[in-house]
Parts: sequence; C-alpha cells; structure tokens
Amino acid sequence: MNKAEIKEKLSDFFHIAFEKELIDDIAEVGVFKKIKENELLIDINDKFDKIPLLINGAIKISREDKHGEEIVLYFLERGDTCTVSFGSCLGTMKSQVRGIAEKDSEVIFIPVNKLEEWMVKYKTWRTFIFDSYNIRINEMFEAIDTLAFMKMEDRIFKYLTDKVKIMRNTELNITHQDIASDLHTSRVVVSRLLKHLENEGKIKLHRNKIDILDF
Repeated sequence: MNKAEIKEKLSDFFHIAFEKELIDDIAEVGVFKKIKENELLIDINDKFDKIPLLINGAIKISREDKHGEEIVLYFLERGDTCTVSFGSCLGTMKSQVRGIAEKDSEVIFIPVNKLEEWMVKYKTWRTFIFDSYNIRINEMFEAIDTLAFMKMEDRIFKYLTDKVKIMRNTELNITHQDIASDLHTSRVVVSRLLKHLENEGKIKLHRNKIDILDF
C-alpha cells in the first residue's frame, strides 16, 4: 500500500482526532499490514520496534501465567493502539501480553522513534497516547473487578456481550472451549452455565456458534 492509500485510510477515521500534518507524517513513515483472523500481532517476551495503530478489525490482548494458562484482559478496536507495548518499544521491558487478531484486521506500524518525537510536536498525538493509556488501565481494572467480584455466569455473559460489540455481530462463531480458555475456567463449567443462559432466553446455542439475544 502506497503513502496516498495509507493517508486515505487514516483520514477516514482520524481526520477529527489528528491534524492534517500528523496524518501526513504517519502516512510518510507508516507501514501498512493486513493481519488475518487468529494471526499473532505481538507475543509475550517480544520486543517491539514499531507502534501498532489499528485501522480496522479487532485484537484480543491476553496475559499468561507461569503455567501457560491465558486470561483475556481487553480488546483493541478500530482507532486503538496497544499502549502496553510502549515499554517494549522503548527498550525498557519485554511484552507481558499476547495480541491475536479476533478477525481480519488492518494495522499501520509506526517507527518507535516517532513516539516521543510526536509527543512533543503534536498535541493531538500526546492526547491520543495519554487517552489510550487511561482507557487500557481502566479496562484492566475492569478485568480485575470482573475476576474478583462477578459470578462465573455473569462473567461469561459479559464476555459474550463484549465480543458482540467488538465483532459488531450478535452471531458469534465460538466454541465452549474458546470461552473456557479466555476466561481461565473449564469447558464443563462453561457448557453448564451457557445452557443456563439459554434457558433464561439470553442466548441461543448452536454447534460452534452462539446467538446473543439479550443485548
């Protein structure tokens, strides 16, 4: 993809958030990449030399414990960036999270040296980075609260409705094992609670697919 095409994609979404000069700069140095569903964007212990800016799609960000078990922290949507990768970008630490495409996505990668340069040069970029930090921190607090205070049935339903928002589709192609893995629980527990949610009229179960009715 050439610079003019990158600029067009940026302008479609960021024309209000970013000034024209910043969009021009991103188009000048940015590298466009398509990421297929289930493709890895960033892995644990990776060191990034580029900042990802999500143009389309959705990325699942998860954390892994010492036993290799994962739990989902949050999702990146169109217009988001993975702020937890900034420490890795700046060479201070390795990535502590894994990012996998929930669906086909489009990302523009920005060279890490532009992170600090544009923080000084562009107020809109500085605001964007600070806002991104705040959003991600709040989402991680929400994930902690969900783990600490919500019953598993409520966690599953919240997970499903969050997925609907991310995928922009009330029909989710997902297995019981997928849900169990993301929520760090067993497939048997998930299957039992999904059946209870179906009996309550909140969802409709199919083979490897769930329709969310109460949304």
